[in-house]
Amino acid sequence: MKNIFIIVLTSITLNLNANSISFDDCISNLSIFAEYAKVKNYDSAYDPWVAVKNECPDLNSAIYIYGERILKDFIKNSEGDKKVKFQSDLINLYDEWLTYFPKTKSGKSQVGKILAIKGQSMVDYKLAKNQEVFEVFDQAFKKDQNSFTSPKGLYNYFKVYFNLYKEENSNVSLEELFNKYEELIEKFEFEMDTYTMKLDILLNKVANDDPLSSRETKNKRVYEVNMIACSTYLNNLNAIIAKESTCENLIPLYRKSFDKFKSDPVWLNRAASRMDSKECSDDPLFVELVEALHDLNPSANSAYYLGLLNDKKGDSQTAIKFYNESIELETDNLKKAKTLYKIAIKFKKSKQFSKSRNYANRALNFQPSLGSAYLLIANLYASSANNCGNSQFDKRAVYWLAAKEARRAASVDASVRKTANRTAASYEGRAPTKTDIFTEGRAGENISIGCWIGKSISVPNLQ
Repeated sequence: MKNIFIIVLTSITLNLNANSISFDDCISNLSIFAEYAKVKNYDSAYDPWVAVKNECPDLNSAIYIYGERILKDFIKNSEGDKKVKFQSDLINLYDEWLTYFPKTKSGKSQVGKILAIKGQSMVDYKLAKNQEVFEVFDQAFKKDQNSFTSPKGLYNYFKVYFNLYKEENSNVSLEELFNKYEELIEKFEFEMDTYTMKLDILLNKVANDDPLSSRETKNKRVYEVNMIACSTYLNNLNAIIAKESTCENLIPLYRKSFDKFKSDPVWLNRAASRMDSKECSDDPLFVELVEALHDLNPSANSAYYLGLLNDKKGDSQTAIKFYNESIELETDNLKKAKTLYKIAIKFKKSKQFSKSRNYANRALNFQPSLGSAYLLIANLYASSANNCGNSQFDKRAVYWLAAKEARRAASVDASVRKTANRTAASYEGRAPTKTDIFTEGRAGENISIGCWIGKSISVPNLQ
């Protein structure tokens, strides 16, 4: 948190109502507890921290940042009534934090962030029922969504709402549950897109042999860690709703609400997206949703869905026309990449591997950090190993090509790194062994891979 923890006396907000003695004491106690807290000596930090918080609560935000750490440590290491007291103190600390420092030093609101942290602590320490916890998270989301960025917090926001839905005599309907789910999916996607854009800038520098500064290297790690967290908690969120989000539930729900919302592009888009992701697109309702959406507001999404419908009818020419229209209508590069990737997936499912790779590569042009696109290409190569190559050795050499693409996925996208490395290792295990290379006498040879792949790969040298 950069300089926020450094006590710079000239930047301290003075408590104008404090007398000079109290203020001097506060300055002294602030310095003392901060130094102790920095080295995690929370026992020694506690008393001076309490003193400055009580006497000068608006002196410096370090009171609340370090205070949270102090109280969480005391909660961890105490039992019984003491533990309960520290838990209560922690919740009160968040309320005081909101009172005295609702904004950062730069003037940006942090209300959403603080409320989300409060809600997370209520979950961690089981301090309240689902309704109360939900209300705290809901305030964070509605009052200041911009600073509510914690993937874990966003996940638990939905989880407590899902728990409310599951409670006996619940006041949460299935439709309300899906609406909340869609809101949070969009929020997760926004946060991931933000990190992606920042990461792509750095990856482009690396690709151009422009070395990263130490600060950029650190930022790259931060973006990657956050991407992993977003991906993990998004998967967890999807797992929670999986049993509810079935075609059996979705179709009658959207059918019932269609007449009411058929002029609402947000509702239509969310409904079409959900039905598509759950493979409910064979139902006639999907056609009605897509046509209504496209008539109301022709967009990248509606054009994509029309492409999907024509694909299902077997009219690949019209499908491609709409797919390309979808890309042309989209102005956001990351959304272009997502659409291109979805099209690539569709072509893979229909065994049109060359077209699938083409769209995956186009996606990578707009989002270099889209590791899933490299993984898709790797899978396309691996799936064609038995059909490409003039000999058994050459066919197995295709796996080197597949592994290379999987390694590229791991190098650019931390959210798929584990999967990508595991996939690469699996492909390398299917490629010719050192014994095979020696027996065939092909070390260092350049092999041209025929059929639709049209690539070459170098056989590893024997060391």
